Amino acid sequence: MVAALAALALSGFFAWGAVHLVVMVRHGMGSETSLGLVWLACFALLWWVPLAWFERPMRATGEQAAGLDRLFVTVQIPVYNEDPRVLEMCLRSVLEQSRRVDRVRVVDDGSADPDTGEAVDYADIRDRFLERAAAAGVEATWDRTPNRGKRYAQMHVLAQDDADVFVTLDSDSVMDRHAVREGLVPFADPKVQSVAGHVIVLNRSTNLLTRMTGLLYLPFTRGLRSAQSVLRRVTINSGTLAFYRAHLVRDRAGVYENETFMGRPMQMNDDSMLTFYALLEGDTVHQPSSLVFTLVPERAGHYFGQQLRWMRGTTVRHLWWLRYMPVRGVVFWVTVLEYLHLFLGYAIPLLILAHPGLRAQAGDIAVAALVIGTAVGYLMTLRIFTIVRSDETVLQRFLLFLLAPVATLWRLVLLRPLYLYAMLTCGRIADWGTRDRVEVSLPSEAAAR
Repeated sequence: MVAALAALALSGFFAWGAVHLVVMVRHGMGSETSLGLVWLACFALLWWVPLAWFERPMRATGEQAAGLDRLFVTVQIPVYNEDPRVLEMCLRSVLEQSRRVDRVRVVDDGSADPDTGEAVDYADIRDRFLERAAAAGVEATWDRTPNRGKRYAQMHVLAQDDADVFVTLDSDSVMDRHAVREGLVPFADPKVQSVAGHVIVLNRSTNLLTRMTGLLYLPFTRGLRSAQSVLRRVTINSGTLAFYRAHLVRDRAGVYENETFMGRPMQMNDDSMLTFYALLEGDTVHQPSSLVFTLVPERAGHYFGQQLRWMRGTTVRHLWWLRYMPVRGVVFWVTVLEYLHLFLGYAIPLLILAHPGLRAQAGDIAVAALVIGTAVGYLMTLRIFTIVRSDETVLQRFLLFLLAPVATLWRLVLLRPLYLYAMLTCGRIADWGTRDRVEVSLPSEAAAR
């Protein structure tokens, strides 16, 4: 049903665009055809919108499935000042996988009370976890290290781990029961080097900000990332849940955790760096059936701080892609298009205001831009109906769907200027820690479900 609605929406969307293109061709290239030119530019830059709908979960044959079952899988979970209930839910989800993992390696990266400086005591959680792992036949370790950052926490155990596949999982995330089974399927293809999990907001119903964040995730997780997956060139896995051929990580020990930018240590954007390594050696994909639920910020200060860190880190990674990815490759040109999109977002309004002929059509152009933004927003938000949640009714999802234009306005008014600021200040690289205390926690009744 959702796919049929998307096909109908895409057909209408592009039919209208074709009409404007025909008008442009018939009337020549004068200023009176500027509306058609705007449409043409928008369609070129929105290449990922239709392509994203061609993504399908990858499947394995019986013989391939047998080979996947033989893979030795290690899950690594870095912990830093995490809410105890969320951490326990995360660990429980790992041990309850339908495809049992072989090893779990938890590293507490020096969690400490910011007021007293004393170590956070996870002893009860640790003991229960190790006991459950032993009962499930899963090898498990729990180490505590001085606080040096997420990458050091990961490599503390992965540099010498002999697994075939590493799974990176954030400590504030909870995997669906079949997440590991589904995430391993793409590795049936030897060309695939990394797999991104499908990230969903766990605390979406907390307040307006978390609901909006759930909508804002969709154009990336099920839009651009899905389109990149069709091309087998996903550029950024989410550290929330990602799968890697283990040699990719082991071979970069000593390099990965010591990345610098402008002479400063780079601990953020660990997920995009690991994906970068995978891109250098083969294909990178997204598996939409490998689900993981994660906590997102519930306060504006935490939200915008997180966004700023991500945007600065992504800016650095863009420079890496432009420098190291093949000029004739997909990643290089997707990066160029992203910057072109950003440039046109500011250049077109200025051009319209500066040119008398275009200024006369400003109303029509504004309407066209509004239609494009609304159409794309609703088209991407249709994805919200592909996942059935036990904590949400159909009516609640529909009401959230109606907020798609608000999410579009949010990106335009708030996130785009923030992204520009992040680009200009990308040299301000902070340490990994996104918090000095617990930022997000679940209420007791949610943790019990």
